[in-house]
Amino acid sequence: MTKVITYGTYDLLHQGHINLLRRAKELGDYLIVGVTSDSFDRGRGKLNVRNNVLERVEAVKATGYADEIIIEDYIGQKIDDIQKYNVDIFAIGSDWEGQFDYLNEFAKVVYLPRTEGVSSTMLRAETTNNVKVGIVGCGRVAHRFPGEANVVSGLSVTACYDLDATAMNSFADTFNTVKPCPTYEALLNEVDAVYIAAPHLAHYSCIKTALNARKHVLCETPMVLKGAEAKELFELAEQNDVVLMEANKTAHCPAFNHLMVMIKSGIIGEVVDIEASLSQLLDKSGREFDVNQAGGALFEQGSYPLLPIIRLMGCDYKNLNLYSRMENNVDIYTKGVLCYDKAVCSFKVGLGVKTEGNLVISGTKGYAYVPAPWWLTDYFELRYEDQNKNQKFFYKWDGPGLRYEIQEFISCVVNKRFSTARLRRRESICMAEIMQQFMERKNFMEI
Repeated sequence: MTKVITYGTYDLLHQGHINLLRRAKELGDYLIVGVTSDSFDRGRGKLNVRNNVLERVEAVKATGYADEIIIEDYIGQKIDDIQKYNVDIFAIGSDWEGQFDYLNEFAKVVYLPRTEGVSSTMLRAETTNNVKVGIVGCGRVAHRFPGEANVVSGLSVTACYDLDATAMNSFADTFNTVKPCPTYEALLNEVDAVYIAAPHLAHYSCIKTALNARKHVLCETPMVLKGAEAKELFELAEQNDVVLMEANKTAHCPAFNHLMVMIKSGIIGEVVDIEASLSQLLDKSGREFDVNQAGGALFEQGSYPLLPIIRLMGCDYKNLNLYSRMENNVDIYTKGVLCYDKAVCSFKVGLGVKTEGNLVISGTKGYAYVPAPWWLTDYFELRYEDQNKNQKFFYKWDGPGLRYEIQEFISCVVNKRFSTARLRRRESICMAEIMQQFMERKNFMEI
């Protein structure tokens, strides 16, 4: 039996892809197709892929040409796969002519003719409308957005608005293609979508106004501080046929998502404990310490350590107890303990208390360790009783990391997906419910 292997992204699967797969299949008896993972594409700077890896795998499967589909996840994998699957022929499009000659040492390399006049890049250009984005709130975080947006295709930052006219005009001066708007309504008339980086307590009204104007919304975390408000807003977004997404950069980080998939696959067994910690020592004169601006460690940081707990264990915890050290009615440190049927999880956040900022996920076969700052995941380890089985994983983290959430947001807008698998609506609602529990001081103890 002659085995053939080929690789591709297969984004926006088109006739050219189908022709290549057919030609590769005709070279032998058994065709293995490698589909690039989302994390691998991002590592190569491909932030403009329209379909996620699951959608691309399903599209390749639907052609009927692939006898087996595998995921390409790292540089050098082609050699490993050729040897692992006893491949006889490596096939690839002729636009790669000569670039894979080094594989002749392991298998026969065949360059297949491409179909002229069609490509994923061309289809993206033809089908993607440029999404005009307006910035709401022109503070520190917002200043990172235009530069990160520049590396993602399909959008342009065109307008900004802030109650503080000085901050808004300074933002517009810094990014001279961005138009300052005198009112929020004026901004909404200029754009297709908004990125909200306003103070926490302004999120709900800003989101609701934008959704009622049928604008897509990407809102900084925490999206809102009440579960009912989160549920209401997601329902309103769907009713108005627009996307609402919470901008939790860790949720869209390639390495973090790979870790979540590995844990869910059972690689460390059944999860019985998760510990997540995040802390900063900030100037106490800032808004983060102002009770009237929803300051405090949990509101400011809580969405991040809650993320791995909720992603892995779900929203159906049995109880949650909160313990906080307070100063001027603001928590400078909070620890939460969530109990599930077969697991207990804890998180720590601090603005005036410094903790070890790592993430540890304990299972019945081993554990995952992500060192500080784990929320900017670029490295993690899987550790076992037999240390010879330990594994280390390294990834690339680009820029401030907003590009990952921006790319997913634009992908949802273009593909009319109301929810992203990286941070589902029910997970955002669950986080908002936890914020509300703290606000109402339920199962709460001051230390």
